[in-house]
Amino acid sequence: MLKRKTKSDLAFDIINYLFLGCFTLMILYPLYFIVIASISDPNKIYSGDVWLLPQNITFDGYKRIFSDGSIWNGYKNSILYAVLNGFVSTTLVIMAAYPLSRKDFYGRNVIMTFFIITMFFNGGIIPTYLVVKDLHLMNSMWAVILPGAMDAFLIIIAKTFFEELPDELREAAAIDGAKNLRYLWSIVLPLSKPIIAVLVLFAVVRQWNGFFDALIYLSDGDKFPLQLVLRNILIQSQPSGNMLMDIDNMLAKQRVTELIKFGVIIVSAVPLLALYPFLQRYFVKGVMVGSVKG
Repeated sequence: MLKRKTKSDLAFDIINYLFLGCFTLMILYPLYFIVIASISDPNKIYSGDVWLLPQNITFDGYKRIFSDGSIWNGYKNSILYAVLNGFVSTTLVIMAAYPLSRKDFYGRNVIMTFFIITMFFNGGIIPTYLVVKDLHLMNSMWAVILPGAMDAFLIIIAKTFFEELPDELREAAAIDGAKNLRYLWSIVLPLSKPIIAVLVLFAVVRQWNGFFDALIYLSDGDKFPLQLVLRNILIQSQPSGNMLMDIDNMLAKQRVTELIKFGVIIVSAVPLLALYPFLQRYFVKGVMVGSVKG
């Protein structure tokens, strides 16, 4: 039999719903505003008429965005970098985390301490730049992928997951003659699909949203990821010449540039927004790893 809620319980629920509703609105409204602003007349935006519904709807910004080769080239590069980073980062994190999860691995606490230190201290931009330069990685995709491939936070998550696997599995595998590599490949990895998905997603999202490494290490515009292309448009107000080449009037160029600014934000966010609802449970799994012991 369900317990009837008291007035205080109802008041508590109402306050919670109001608070969560306002918090959700604070998160969703900026994105909604960008959507309606990307198809509205910029003059209406400046005058404050665009806040709930689009005004003087136009898709000119999107037409120019999708007709420009630099956007599509940036998409291609971002997808390539994200896929490679997901593979490289996940592989390196597992190679580091699994040995550290083994209680019979000598010196694992000392090594783990060094990894943890990197979460608080690092060499900085200039030493990292010099290392990349000395390795002859400048203006290559590996300069974007390798410097951030290892993450101590992900190592801790993966290590915690591996520690929760029963020791009896390793003992049974040893009885059957399986060595460490065979045990890792045939037993550990098939059981670790949730954490592998978490590692891949963290790496892909971080790579997709990043532009700073590309800004420092890449000089060839054909290798720019999408986020760096968008950065040039949003911050420097420099859309590709192909987007504005048919416009002579300065005011018209400024108007179209504003449309393009709002449009490219949506264009860059759509892939992750489309994927997140299907992958949300893996993010939750990553956060909850190690939270329950028993």
